[in-house]
Amino acid sequence: MKILVTGGAGFIGSAVIRHIINTTTDSVVNLDKLTYAGNLESLNDVSGDCRYAFEQVDICDRALLDSVLDNHQPDAIMHLAAESHVDRSIDGPAEFIQTNILGTYILLEAARHYWQAMAPERKSRFRFHHISTDEVYGDLPHPDEAQDACKYLFTETTAYAPSSPYSASKASSDHLVRAWQRTYGLPVLITNCSNNYGPYHFPEKLIPLVILNALECKALPIYGKGDQVRDWLHVEDHARALYRVLTDGRVGETYNIGGHNEKQNIEVVHSICDVLQELRPKQASYREQITFVQDRPGHDRRYAIDASKIKCDLDWQPEETFESGIRKTVQWYLDNLDWCRRVQDGSYQRERLGQL
Repeated sequence: MKILVTGGAGFIGSAVIRHIINTTTDSVVNLDKLTYAGNLESLNDVSGDCRYAFEQVDICDRALLDSVLDNHQPDAIMHLAAESHVDRSIDGPAEFIQTNILGTYILLEAARHYWQAMAPERKSRFRFHHISTDEVYGDLPHPDEAQDACKYLFTETTAYAPSSPYSASKASSDHLVRAWQRTYGLPVLITNCSNNYGPYHFPEKLIPLVILNALECKALPIYGKGDQVRDWLHVEDHARALYRVLTDGRVGETYNIGGHNEKQNIEVVHSICDVLQELRPKQASYREQITFVQDRPGHDRRYAIDASKIKCDLDWQPEETFESGIRKTVQWYLDNLDWCRRVQDGSYQRERLGQL
């Protein structure tokens, strides 16, 4: 099988590509615009494989999409290309509307016309897998608000109630994908995942930001009281789940993917500080660098995934606990501080773009 992965230079997309090349016999076409968050260095280990190809393309460019589909003839599309940072969406929502909504529409239309022209046998096997987020569901009761809050989990039938421009744009793209299946018969799959973490995560997100700030003796900013609850999923577990859904999932179905690791943000930061103290000890505690800042607008208080459907239907469950995953993640950043520097200052991106 040849799989077209949009956003394959991003955090989750690159993990998916590494998983496919390293553990299967499938081929991958990585289609990525290479925005600030896309980094081809995360694919250095597989980029020399004859089963890997890269195309620098914006999903909003229909002509180039048609050309890529025609030239590579993929058997499936995994759509991960998206603007994904909530704070950035609050400051500038236009890019999120452009990429996440309009871009998904343009990709769907390109995929539909490509699929409709396929020979019947290939057409019956084609899949369009749209990767989304649990943030489309809004938030759940917090333990501070209800004693039985733990009983409430996001399921595949939870009503959408997005809170931020980012989550609203992803909710819109989910609706488009379902409409293209219902109206045109495009064979789609949708997954909604919880918060990812792991290697090659762009340093603006909570876990890598805390690790790097801690090492540089900078403040560790925490929104509000830090009591926001998230379900944490290691990115390599997520990559395994996405491939399982693509290959074994039922057309038209939605699957929630979670890590079974509900943690308050302050707990996550404390865990990082404690692991750093063990692996890179210093005289003062890393916890002393924690500072609390004004909460962001519309901040959801709790997310939690019910991942029973993907476990029962597709026999998938996470392999990493939060404790094992966060230790591996902290160690990876300690071992790859040069990568972090190059990503933050853009030096690798400028060098690589000059070679393309």
